[in-house]
Amino acid sequence: MINVTKTFLPLQVEYQAILKRAWDTGWMTNRGVLVQELEAKLKTYLGVPNIIATTNGTLPIQIAIKALGLKGEIITTPFSYVATTSSIVWEGCIPRFVDIDPDYLTIDETKIEAAITTNTSAILATHVFGNPCAVETIEAIAKKHKLKVIYDAAHCFGVTYKGQSLFNYGDVSTCSFHATKLFHTGEGGALFCRPTYFDTLFSHHNFGHDGPEAFQSLGINAKMSEPQAAMGLAVLPYMNKILEERKKIVDSYTKAFVTTKLQLLKIRKHSKWNYSYYPVIFEDENQLLKVKRALENHSIFPRRYFYPSLNRLPYIEQQNMVVSESIASRVLCLPLYAGLELEDLNQIINIVKEQLL
Repeated sequence: MINVTKTFLPLQVEYQAILKRAWDTGWMTNRGVLVQELEAKLKTYLGVPNIIATTNGTLPIQIAIKALGLKGEIITTPFSYVATTSSIVWEGCIPRFVDIDPDYLTIDETKIEAAITTNTSAILATHVFGNPCAVETIEAIAKKHKLKVIYDAAHCFGVTYKGQSLFNYGDVSTCSFHATKLFHTGEGGALFCRPTYFDTLFSHHNFGHDGPEAFQSLGINAKMSEPQAAMGLAVLPYMNKILEERKKIVDSYTKAFVTTKLQLLKIRKHSKWNYSYYPVIFEDENQLLKVKRALENHSIFPRRYFYPSLNRLPYIEQQNMVVSESIASRVLCLPLYAGLELEDLNQIINIVKEQLL
């Protein structure tokens, strides 16, 4: 069976050796030495000024909305994982959708200003499949209208734009370290922010504590545990290998499909991508379903990612998003992970191309 992704696992003995350090002290949570070490190493690896490791990748979005004091409407994208929109609703705000660019698949920056009202407090955009948004234009719009900017950068580990980490853009960026991501802690995530927000975000992720016996604000428990951090420390040394293997797979897919009628993801200029996903966009949904069935008949399981378009969620006010709805009905992510065998890769390519005839 070939799934759309496969968790990269370091040698078990390597993970156990790191975890033993926490085991010997009995310190399993509350920001132990492994969490602190992972944060320090990630700051260096990613080139970021600060990081707050968290227990998953959704809580950081919710914490960011809370910490920035957002109210009313938040402009966002309909083409993302559900956590982007559900976090807005969960925190008592209203998602105001702006359609996406048909090539980059990120929020269409040219349509943002038309969606701004007196009730708008922020822009929450997703760097889709690790592909950067038009961060400079969004920053200019936010500054002009005095809005906060949060980036859902769940797919962006290691991505840079104009030579610096994509996590350095916006007021706050969030990332997922879920087991399906190229860097992972089993389950986990992180917050990155401008220095002025660090203390508030840190407090919010730790019950609002100000020392062991005082509280400075409202907070929840979003702390990463030591077993999670141990996994991250075990995976991190393999990142070059993981990226190299994923790049080879992406290059093979692209070489095979560039001459077909499939639409491939266009990466924004000045970006160093991380090969996090391989989406292909078909001419219509029927063609997608035909290819998907053919792959599944060979125990190959791609994913309709992202589907459905989030403006069609049942718990929000319905808004028509022509481009997002069209792309969501036609996009399919093909298997991509370190360790995907060449024979399996060629089989996937051949099945897809056969069904396109």
